[in-house]
Amino acid sequence: MVVNATVLFVATVVLLVTPEDVPFPHTVTDAVVILLGLVVATGANALLLRLAFTPLTSLATTMREIDLLRPRTRLQAAGGAEVEQVISTFNEMLDRLELERLESNRRTHLAREGERQRIGHELHDEIGQRLTGILLELQRTREHCSPETAEELAHAQELTRGTLDEVGRIAWTMRPGMLDDLGISKALEALVEGVADTARPSVSLRIEDPLPACSPDVEIVLYRVAQEGLTNSLRHAESANIWLELAARGDAGVVLEIGDDGHGLAAGAAEGPGLRGMRERALAIGADLSIESTPGVGLWVRLLVADPSAGA
Repeated sequence: MVVNATVLFVATVVLLVTPEDVPFPHTVTDAVVILLGLVVATGANALLLRLAFTPLTSLATTMREIDLLRPRTRLQAAGGAEVEQVISTFNEMLDRLELERLESNRRTHLAREGERQRIGHELHDEIGQRLTGILLELQRTREHCSPETAEELAHAQELTRGTLDEVGRIAWTMRPGMLDDLGISKALEALVEGVADTARPSVSLRIEDPLPACSPDVEIVLYRVAQEGLTNSLRHAESANIWLELAARGDAGVVLEIGDDGHGLAAGAAEGPGLRGMRERALAIGADLSIESTPGVGLWVRLLVADPSAGA
């Protein structure tokens, strides 16, 4: 509206100050002048409208490409008053959506980890104890049976021990007890030791001491991101070396970095569920997660927690 009013005002001023009169009936020259003026006014109007609404193109692109797992993407309000109002309203909508996504991720994160902990305890305390009881019962039975039967029972005992070990491994994966008892540093050391025994790549770990105090919610996110990062590198990167580092940053922050020298993400490839899961966990505690990948060189994941003492 402002643009149209401006063009109309300029045209009126030109008509007022021009010394020429347009007689009636019109000559061909008069008609040409009038049509030329109309074309100029229309072209100026179109150009000014295009300039005024150019920010809407950026808005449309942002609306198509926005990802709430990459927060704080905002547009600079520009253009006419109406366009600025549209962009400002869009930014306000993003604020609300990101806040709602943050709260939703926090609730999901807490519920998921609570369920993991419950299942881990059930596996360790209930299933583990029952399997241990079966082992003891098999041992007592072996002491009072024939040699042939004792040999079969010994085989059953080995199968039960293997099952007990697997249940313990799954229970640890669901909720590592060392994380609750000894903290994130010891839990990461145990995680790396566990994969280093079976992994072809060389896996190295560096933990800076001392680290800022971390809340249980932050520790479990650090552990899960490290776990997922190592798993991704081992399964997909085909790397020779994997690095994991946990260090202090700034006055009270902490940063976790996982890198490898594998083939990285293909150019233009979408992030898989593992990387998306990392972003969701980072969002649950208000942390910043960055992922850098160079095809043929490797991939680097960096999780920065500005306030690790705060809970989710």
